[in-house]
Amino acid sequence: MSISLNTCILILKEHHLLKSSAVQDTVPSKMEYVSYDSRDVHTNTLFFCKGAGFRPTFLSMAKANGANCYVAEQPYPEGKGMHALIVRNVSKAMALLSAAFFRFPQDDLYLIAVTGTKGKTTTAYFLKGMLDQVNGGKTALISSVNTVVGQKKDDTFKSSLTTPESLDLFRDMRTAVDNGMTHMVMEVSSQAYKKNRVFGLTYDLGFFLNITPDHIGPNEHPNFADYLHCKLQLLVNARKCIINAQTDHFDEVYAAATTTTDPDSIYLFAAEKFTNPNLKQTIDFRFATEELDMAQTKFQVLCVSDKAKKLKIAGDYQLKMLGDFNESNGTAAVIGAGLAGMDHDDAAKGISQVTVPGRMQTEVTKEHGVVVVDYAHNEASMMALMGFMQREFNNPKIIVVVGAPGDKGISRRPGFSHSLNAYADKAFLTTDDPGFEDPKEIAQEIDAGIDHSKVDVTIELDRKKAIYDAISMSNKGDIVLICGKGEDGFQKVRGVDTPYPSDITVAQQAIDELEGQKEHFRS
Repeated sequence: MSISLNTCILILKEHHLLKSSAVQDTVPSKMEYVSYDSRDVHTNTLFFCKGAGFRPTFLSMAKANGANCYVAEQPYPEGKGMHALIVRNVSKAMALLSAAFFRFPQDDLYLIAVTGTKGKTTTAYFLKGMLDQVNGGKTALISSVNTVVGQKKDDTFKSSLTTPESLDLFRDMRTAVDNGMTHMVMEVSSQAYKKNRVFGLTYDLGFFLNITPDHIGPNEHPNFADYLHCKLQLLVNARKCIINAQTDHFDEVYAAATTTTDPDSIYLFAAEKFTNPNLKQTIDFRFATEELDMAQTKFQVLCVSDKAKKLKIAGDYQLKMLGDFNESNGTAAVIGAGLAGMDHDDAAKGISQVTVPGRMQTEVTKEHGVVVVDYAHNEASMMALMGFMQREFNNPKIIVVVGAPGDKGISRRPGFSHSLNAYADKAFLTTDDPGFEDPKEIAQEIDAGIDHSKVDVTIELDRKKAIYDAISMSNKGDIVLICGKGEDGFQKVRGVDTPYPSDITVAQQAIDELEGQKEHFRS
C-alpha cells in the first residue's frame, strides 16, 4: 500500500486542515508506510508527530530510520529535508490519511459501534456471537478485551485500548477485510472521540446503552458535559441508532441522534415495566425477565411498534451469563442483529453460546460461597453487580475485592465508596493499575468515603493476597466479588505493564488450595 504526497495535500485541504506544506524536489513523493512511533519506521514512511508526549527527537529518529514526510501542528527543524505537512489538528489528519492509506477498509465492512458507560464489551460480544452464526464466523471485533481481525488463532490478540489509535484501527480494518471478514463490531469509548481516533467514520448501526459520570479527571474529560458530548458523537455518526430509553439524559441523547438520523431509523428499547410519563417517543422493543439462576439468564424480547414488528426477532432468548442487567445488553444486541438481517432463531442460537472473558465468570464453591470475577470498574457497574447479587441470593454477605486505577478515572473513586456503602459487608481495597500514583493513597482515598459502621475494610495492596484472603474468609452462602481486572494479565505500574496472573487465575488457585482440588470457573 502507498499514498502520494499530492493525495495527502488534497485530503487535508478538503477538510480544511492544511495550514502549510513544504515539498522537497529531491525526496520521493510516495509514502509506503505510516507510523506515529519513531521505533516503527520503514523507508519512505509518512510519520505523524502526535500526542502530548511527542518530542522533536522522535522526529529525528523517524528521519534517520527512513521517514520521508512528517505531519505536525508546527514545523520542526529536525524535519529539515523531509516533506512537511503542517496541520491544524494532527490527530484528525492522522485519521483521514490513515483511512486513505489503508484504502478505506470501512467501506467493505458492515460497521457496528457500541458506546455506554457500562455494557459495551458484553453487547459487542453478543453481537459478534449472533452475526458469526449467519456469516460463517466472519465478524471482526474491536473491544477492550480482545481484537479479532480474522478466523485464524493469530488473528485474535489482546487489546491495549478500548478503541485503538486511528492508524491502528484502520490497519486492523484492512487486515480484517483482507482476511475475508464482512462485519465489524467495535466498542467506541468517549476518549475515541476526544482524541479523534474514529474521526471521519460513519457506522451502519450505532448503540447508546447508558451514561453515568465516569472518566472525569485531569488526563481524561474535564467534566461530565464533555464526557456526554463525546459519547453522543457516535449517534451523530450512525445511519441507524439503537438507544436505551432508560438511560439518564435521554432527551439529550435522542436529540443528538436526530441531528443526522431520521426518527424512523432510531430504535428505542426498555424493560417491560419501565414507564416515563415525560417520554414523547414510542418505545419500540421491550424485554422481560423469564428466569435467572447461577448458570443462565432467560428473557423475552417483545416487538411493540410497527417498525419493530418488521424485524422477526420477537421471542425467548437465553444467555450463558448471569445478571438481570445483561438482559438490557442482550436486547440491544438482538435488535442490532435484527437490523443486520437476522431472524429470531439464528439470533437466539448465536447469543446462547456467548461467553465474555472476564465478565461474570462464576464458581459455586463447596465451602466458600459463590466467587465471581467481573470487570466492573465504575459505580454504575458495581451497583448493578452487587444489587443483582443481593436480590438473587436473598441478602447474602457480600465480600468485595476492588481497586481504582491511577492517572485516570479519578471520578470513579467516590463512586466505589458509594457502591460499597450500599451493598458490601466486607471490602478489600487493593491495587489496580496504579500507574504513576501511590496505590496506598488511592486505596485510602476510597476508604475515606466508606461508612465503617456498615463496611469492614482491609487495605491489602498485594492483589493476589487480597483475593486469597477474601475467598478464605468466606463461608457457604457468601458472595465474593473480584472486580476491575477480569482477565487482564498485567498491572500498569509507572509506565510498565508488569505481568500479573489475572484475577481468574488467582481465584482458581485460591479455591484449589482452600478446597483441595482443581476448580474451573463456569462461564
